[in-house]
Amino acid sequence: MNAQVGEVRSTDTRKALEDAGQLAIPLDTGAHEPLVEDYREDYLGAERTEDLAPGRALAVTDFTPPAASAADRLVRLAYRMGISGSTLTAPFRKPLRPRLLAPVTPPLAGDRAAGMALRAGHFFIHGVKAPFAQVDCGPAANLTPPFEHVVHGFSWLRDLASSGTPPQCRQVAERLLANWLDANAKRGKGPAWKVENVGLRLLAWLVHAPLMLSRENRTLRHRAMNEMAETARWLDRNVTKADDRLGEVVGWCAITAAGLLLPEGKPRRLFGESGLAHALGEAVGEDGGVLSRSPDAQMQAIASLVELRACYEAAEREAPQMIEAMLQLLVPPLLALTHGDGGLGSWQGGAATKASRLAALIESTRVRTRPLKDPRGWGYQRVTARKSTLLFDGSPPPFGKHARHGCASTLAFEFSNGDNRLVVNCGGAALAGGQVPVRIEQGLRATAAHSTLVLGDANSTAVLIDGKLGAGVGEVEIDTKHVTLDNGSATRLEASHDGYASRYGLIHRRILLLRDDGSELRGEDVLVPSGSKGRRGKVPFAIRFHLGRHVEATLAEGKRSASLLLQDGSLWQFVTGAESLEIDESLWVDGNGRPHPVQQLVIQGMASRGGGNFAWLLKKMG
Repeated sequence: MNAQVGEVRSTDTRKALEDAGQLAIPLDTGAHEPLVEDYREDYLGAERTEDLAPGRALAVTDFTPPAASAADRLVRLAYRMGISGSTLTAPFRKPLRPRLLAPVTPPLAGDRAAGMALRAGHFFIHGVKAPFAQVDCGPAANLTPPFEHVVHGFSWLRDLASSGTPPQCRQVAERLLANWLDANAKRGKGPAWKVENVGLRLLAWLVHAPLMLSRENRTLRHRAMNEMAETARWLDRNVTKADDRLGEVVGWCAITAAGLLLPEGKPRRLFGESGLAHALGEAVGEDGGVLSRSPDAQMQAIASLVELRACYEAAEREAPQMIEAMLQLLVPPLLALTHGDGGLGSWQGGAATKASRLAALIESTRVRTRPLKDPRGWGYQRVTARKSTLLFDGSPPPFGKHARHGCASTLAFEFSNGDNRLVVNCGGAALAGGQVPVRIEQGLRATAAHSTLVLGDANSTAVLIDGKLGAGVGEVEIDTKHVTLDNGSATRLEASHDGYASRYGLIHRRILLLRDDGSELRGEDVLVPSGSKGRRGKVPFAIRFHLGRHVEATLAEGKRSASLLLQDGSLWQFVTGAESLEIDESLWVDGNGRPHPVQQLVIQGMASRGGGNFAWLLKKMG
C-alpha cells in the first residue's frame, strides 16, 4: 500500500503564530477534553458499530491474491506469458465458442430519468440531451469527457436497466450496441480503447448481458459474444497501459469478471486476481482513500468492486477476501465527505452528489460503518457539532500522476447546518462538457473556486491541463484538538501550507473553531513569513466564502458584516475584523452537473509580506 499523498504532519504551531502577531482566536484555551463522538449512527440509520480493536484492524496482507496451489501459480505464470486459456485448460480440445456461463444480477441502480431518455431516443448526460443520431461514437469523434465516459464505457446500460423491464429496454440496448460495434470495428483506435473505458465497457457487458443479447437476434448475439472475448484478450495485453492506477483497477476488475463468466476462464481469473491485488495496493492509500483524493474516483472504485463481486456470486464462487477488505476500507473515507443532508461535498473536481445516489452505492457494498476519523493520505477532516458539519481539506493536492481533475484546494472548507449548505466550493470540474462549459474547467479547479485564501490571484498549486497539477503545496501541518472555552467547548483545527512560500515568501495558516452546539464557527487566516525575515512590500489577497445555492446574503451598512438567510428561515451572521466585506457572484455545480448562480463573500485587500492576520465569524442568530 502506498503512503499518503504529500507530507502531512501533526505539530504544535503555537510559537510561529504568536510570532505573527495577536490572534483573534485564543491559542491557550485551558484543559482539553476528549473529542466528542461526532457520529452516533452509521450511514444506513442503524445503531452505531463498535470500533475495530487493534487485533481486528485490516492489514496489508488482506490485499494479496487468494491462496493458490503450485499448479494454479504455474497456470497464472503461463497465462501471463501469453499462453491462451483454452490451451492451459484443455490442450487437446478445440477452443470453446464464446458464451455467457451465468447471468449476473446487477447490484447497482442507474438513473431512471436517463434511462427513460434512452428509451425515447436520447442520451441524457449531466443535463444535456443528445439524440442518438447526433452522437458519433467512432474513433475520430471528438466527444466531451462526460459523453466519452458514458458512450464508450456503456454505463448507460445501468440507467436503461433501471427504466423498465428487459423486454421494454432490449430493443434500445441492441440498437446502440450494434451502432457502437459498427463504428469501432478496428480495435485499439480512438478514445473507446482507453484502458479505463474498455474495462468499464466489458464489465457493463458482462453484468447487463441479458439486456442486450436476445435469442431472437442471433447474429448480434454471436457478434457481441465474440467482441466480449476479443475485448478481454485486448485487456490482457494492455491493462497496464492505463492512464492512471484507478483505470488499471477497473481493467483488472473486467479481466477477472471475464475469467469468471466466459468459457475456459480459470487462467484469466487467476491472472486477474493477482493483477487486481497489486493495482489496488498502488491506487489506494493506507487509510482507504484513493490517491487522486477524488470522491468521484472513490465511488467508481467502489462500484467496480461491487459489480465484480456480483460476477463471483453469479459464477457461484466465493469472492476473495481482498475485495471485501477493500470495500471495508473504501467506504469510510467517502462517508467522511458527507454533509448533514447526506450528500457529498465538492472536492477535487467532484460535484455535490445527491444523498440518494450515495446511499444506494453504500447499501450495495453491504458495509456498515462510520465516516473515517483518522485521515492520513485522504486528508479530509470532518467535524460535526449537533446539526452542523465542517469539512476541511487538510492535505496537499494529489501528485500529478494520480490527479484526475486535480484542484488547488488546500485549506478550503465547506460548512452546513442540517440540510442547509452555508459555505461550499464551486466543484464540477469533472463534469465539464455537459451543462458545465469545458472552457471554465480549469477555473473550477483553481484556488479561487474554493472557500479559502488566495494570494496574488495565483493558485496555491499550479493547475495544468488534462486535470493534472504542478508545483505548489508540498507540505501541510495540521493539528486537531477538543478545547474548553469560557462558555462551552469546541473542536479546533489549525493547519498551514507552503504553497505561496516560493513566490511570495508567506505561509498560509488557517484556524477554525467550531462550537460543540454547532451555532458558531470562528476562523482566522494568518500569513507568516516563510523565512527568518519577512520580505518588503505588499501582495493582494482575497479570502473567499462561496455560499450555498439557497443562501441569500445581504451586506450591512458598515460593510463589515452580512446576514445570511437560509431556505428554512433561519438567519446566520458573518462578521469580519477586516476593513471591508464584499458580495460577489459565484457558481455552484450540483450532483446532476447543473451549474447554479450563487453568491460569495469576499474579504480582500493588500497584505504585508511581513505577515498579517484576518479574523472572521459565522454565527447562528436567535
